[in-house]
Amino acid sequence: MGILLTNLAATLFMTGLIWFVQLIHYPLYAQVGADRFVNYENLHRQMITPLVGPVMLVELLTAAALIIKRPETIPASAAWIGLGLAGLIWLSTALLQVPEHGVLSNGFDTAAHQRLVSTNWLRTAAWSIRSLLMLWCVARR
Repeated sequence: MGILLTNLAATLFMTGLIWFVQLIHYPLYAQVGADRFVNYENLHRQMITPLVGPVMLVELLTAAALIIKRPETIPASAAWIGLGLAGLIWLSTALLQVPEHGVLSNGFDTAAHQRLVSTNWLRTAAWSIRSLLMLWCVARR
């Protein structure tokens, strides 16, 4: 049960955080101002990584562990879907969001900002679905 609850905790934390980022933090980028944006974006990257990096890693590792040490009450398909969603989140982060942050670290760019906000819906949806899935798995225990 420890792996399952750890996975649930990490997933719920990231789901709450991603909704905040999606609805409040990223939209406010457009309000920072060109003269202060580079510093703001660089501080964002410096401060968010130590917060989300370990939690995302715990989520991914425990999702993988649930494949190996899956409680009998949880269908194998649920464990694999959970791991797949975690993998999708990591791929989206690496291939879609990180590159846009790279563009934005040189100054505010309207197109990069719009791509960041629009592609981040993929992670928001994936974490939301993971939360529902993991809550369902815990309820089955």
